[in-house]
Amino acid sequence: MADPEAAVAAAAAEQPAADAPVGLGIDLVDIARMKRILDRTPSFAQKVFSEGERAYCDARANPEAHYATRFAAKEAVVKALGTGFTRGITVRDIEVVRNAKGAPRAVLHGRAAEVAREMGVQSLPISLSFTHDEAVACAMAITTDSVKAMERRVDPMRQLAKQFKDARALLDTL
Repeated sequence: MADPEAAVAAAAAEQPAADAPVGLGIDLVDIARMKRILDRTPSFAQKVFSEGERAYCDARANPEAHYATRFAAKEAVVKALGTGFTRGITVRDIEVVRNAKGAPRAVLHGRAAEVAREMGVQSLPISLSFTHDEAVACAMAITTDSVKAMERRVDPMRQLAKQFKDARALLDTL
């Protein structure tokens, strides 16, 4: 007999994330492990990272930390999309670039871009950080549905102020 928890988990994994208005992804990468991978398999960087990502990382004093951070970002993005590296999405479909002010942002290519469009993703902010030992990334897939929900959301303080104003107007008419 199949494990019922495994069956539920498998069914949930197959569901598109479009029913979730906001997707959140977080990933952590050990920097020393990334250094070992880069040292042992120099082609790894070329297979996983774009030319721009490699140029950025290689220009830093500790490139392994920046590679680890970007790898964590790629993982965080697919978690935010709710897909993982499935549905034809590859690590090269996600690129971490920097805007004019130096803030990181995720640029989706290929199948990742198609999936994001299908899900109604309007923006995909990311946050990156690292310590001496670990790199961490957080990504949020903000969909059209989440923007609409935010617009419909009632601010409790504004609602209370309106009720107070209505009550005051009622008292003034008496």
